[in-house]
Amino acid sequence: MPDVMTLALFAAATLALLLVPGPAVLYIVTRSVAQGRGAGLVSVLGIHLGSVVHVVAAALGVSALVAASATAFTVVKYLGAAYLVWLGIRKLTARSGGDEAAEPPLASRTRLFWEGFVINVLNPKTAIFFLAFLPQFTDPARGPVAVQVVVLGLVWIALGMASDGAFALLASAMAGRLRRSARARRRLDVTSGVVYLGLGAVAAFTGESAAARA
Repeated sequence: MPDVMTLALFAAATLALLLVPGPAVLYIVTRSVAQGRGAGLVSVLGIHLGSVVHVVAAALGVSALVAASATAFTVVKYLGAAYLVWLGIRKLTARSGGDEAAEPPLASRTRLFWEGFVINVLNPKTAIFFLAFLPQFTDPARGPVAVQVVVLGLVWIALGMASDGAFALLASAMAGRLRRSARARRRLDVTSGVVYLGLGAVAAFTGESAAARA
């Protein structure tokens, strides 16, 4: 098991990373603004079920395989990029439904949950994070490395749920007027669509050097 000092350092570093918005935070904020606090919190749960997949993969050494294989890394990278681009196109092509205040079509809680799950599972930056970051806080002398990775991963998930939950609550608290305005909703769709496309492009070209070294 990691010692207390190691866990404290890991928690501080993790919080610093989690507070930098990425695809997961953007998804949570968008859903919170569009459908409210409950939708945002369901999205948080889906995102962090995806985090569980990365923790298990890191513990089993799958993340190391992905980083070591140029082909595997490329497949994961482009799957994640393609999904983000698809979300962006959906947002940009969504119909506003006119300028009158009308409720937007609501996605089911199940759909919100699984979309969040897929976004995080197909995020190659998250997989590489678990490969490059977690091992720095493990020590074979303190027991099985896989167990230490799981413990650190659980700390990551707990902190991630707290920070992402705060994003969801803040976004939903500020979203009342936006949800009642069709014009504002359309602006949100366009903005989030462009951001999704940008994130997809960034994901597609992230890690080229890592893949080249594999």
